[in-house]
Amino acid sequence: ELSLLVEEKVKNIPGVVDVENSLGEKGRPQVSLSYRREKMYDLGLSTSYVSRLIHTAIQGSVASRYKEKGKEYDVLVRLKKKDRSRIEDILRLNILTPKGVYVKLQDVVNAVYTHAPLTIKRKDQKRVAEISFRVAGRPLGSVISDVEREISKINFPPGFQWSVGGSGEDMQKSLLWLGYALIVAMFLVYMVMASEFESLRDPFIVFLTIPLSLIGVVWMLFLTGTTLSVISMIGIIMLVGIVVNNSIVLIDYTNLLRQRGRGIFDAAKEAGKIRLRPVLMTASTTILAMIPLALEIGPGAENWAPMARSVIGGLLAGTFITLLVIPVIYTLFEQRKEKKSKV
Repeated sequence: ELSLLVEEKVKNIPGVVDVENSLGEKGRPQVSLSYRREKMYDLGLSTSYVSRLIHTAIQGSVASRYKEKGKEYDVLVRLKKKDRSRIEDILRLNILTPKGVYVKLQDVVNAVYTHAPLTIKRKDQKRVAEISFRVAGRPLGSVISDVEREISKINFPPGFQWSVGGSGEDMQKSLLWLGYALIVAMFLVYMVMASEFESLRDPFIVFLTIPLSLIGVVWMLFLTGTTLSVISMIGIIMLVGIVVNNSIVLIDYTNLLRQRGRGIFDAAKEAGKIRLRPVLMTASTTILAMIPLALEIGPGAENWAPMARSVIGGLLAGTFITLLVIPVIYTLFEQRKEKKSKV
């Protein structure tokens, strides 16, 4: 019943097609026997005793062993085939009670006609029901979020639990590991810049371009209706190495002007003027190269469009930050450094 309820919830989610339930298929017909426990106790019968009688009647029990010429054979006792071929015959089986009275099996059990599942699936030695579906017309991530929200509204009895598997589980794991990869990439970029500038302060100023450029990524994904997926995360990781290039060029030239005796503000202004064209050209070439991919031009481009949109959004914001925000932060840090040195 729970699997059918979950299946119905999933079917109503937009973008979900071809929903299948591993327990929803009509399996082989079977007869389930349930005990009338109160009546059995009144007659002095136990469930194990009645179960053994049923097992003996249908499958048989080894009553003895016969030996001949060194070989041993089991003597199996059970009903004749004509007496056990129908459930009606089994229900008429006589059972001897401890009081010496015979009763029919149908007097102490209820027979229910049902269908057994064709396959029984287990995971970690626990029986599971799999609800599978395909996604069409919507991103997988947003569909999985809707599925999780709808299923979480269901009150599961104690001992029952649910989890996302298949492509949805793979995507969540991929996003987690890509997040780790993003952190490692940022750390490596910072270490390279620290060794290049021979300082921890200047790389930190350049490093601010990365988190601030994520603002452009978020807006670009929002405006284009693109969800955060594995492909878009790849684009964000690419940004870590791309977006800092312009800031490195700007800060490096500013430091060069400072070494030539220019003041903090004059050096920042002059570096902004001199490096404006290279910064704009570097960003423009990358953005223009990504536009066909972002517009899904060409076969297979729709698969990599989220990556291109992430790069374009991050570079647009990163270029603006490099030209306006980074010089301001640089002057603030340098002024603070000069005040400390005078003190």
